[in-house]
Amino acid sequence: MRNAGFVGTRWLGVGLAAALAVATISLAVTGRLGLYINPDSTWFAVSMAVLVLVGAVASFALPLGAEADHGHDHGDTSASGGHELLRTAPSTRDSAGSSPSRRGSEEFDHDHHTPHPLAVAATVVGGVAASGVVVLTLALPPASLSAELAMSRDVGATPLFGGADTVQLASTGDTESFGVGEWATVFATATNPDAFDGDTVELTGFVTPGGEGAFDLTRLVITHCVIDAQPASLPVMSGTAIPDTGQWVTITGTVRSSSDGRLVVDAAAVEEIPEPEDPYEY
Repeated sequence: MRNAGFVGTRWLGVGLAAALAVATISLAVTGRLGLYINPDSTWFAVSMAVLVLVGAVASFALPLGAEADHGHDHGDTSASGGHELLRTAPSTRDSAGSSPSRRGSEEFDHDHHTPHPLAVAATVVGGVAASGVVVLTLALPPASLSAELAMSRDVGATPLFGGADTVQLASTGDTESFGVGEWATVFATATNPDAFDGDTVELTGFVTPGGEGAFDLTRLVITHCVIDAQPASLPVMSGTAIPDTGQWVTITGTVRSSSDGRLVVDAAAVEEIPEPEDPYEY
């Protein structure tokens, strides 16, 4: 029974860490790690995964149950003056005939080696949950975040994915490398919308609901990993039928300044495409 507990402890520590490390390296080798983290951080994630695997292999040099060793031995009385004193000094017995010091030691040993039932239950529940997450990570194919999640993270105000330099580049016409995130910053912060009227764009993203007769071209922008992913959206006017929500499209069109000072994309062409291999912007 104790061995089973030791095996469980090692699985919850070294085992789960090693499984996640294997998953990380596998995703990096197959080029799918970018579905979870910024590609600039791939080298760090992979190097840490390798270190975890090295540590996992090294852990096999430890005997099973070494995790429970607290650095002292309650059974070795010769190593402790206090324990030796309890053994040699006269003991005062209570009315039941047992030594208080011996009884206290026995109670301490019982409490030390018998965990509370609630602690055991919490450990089992947490271990099962953690194991389930790791097993699902290994078993399920990697997938990008959905359009529904992007819409749920839309707080109604456009996050700024670029600073003043982005707007400055756009005003000079140097927008060739701009994605949906940079253009979303321009659309949200431009103080002179007419300066961008007539700029041509070719952008890729997925469709989310927009205003009447229009749709939003949306892309999730990641800073570090999918946990901080935020949606960037551009209003698109098109004379064609609006694609289904979540459909990936490439639009070719022109930036226009509306009468109320808002910037929109007037799409000349809307081409439906499969989801790209790299669905995020960074």
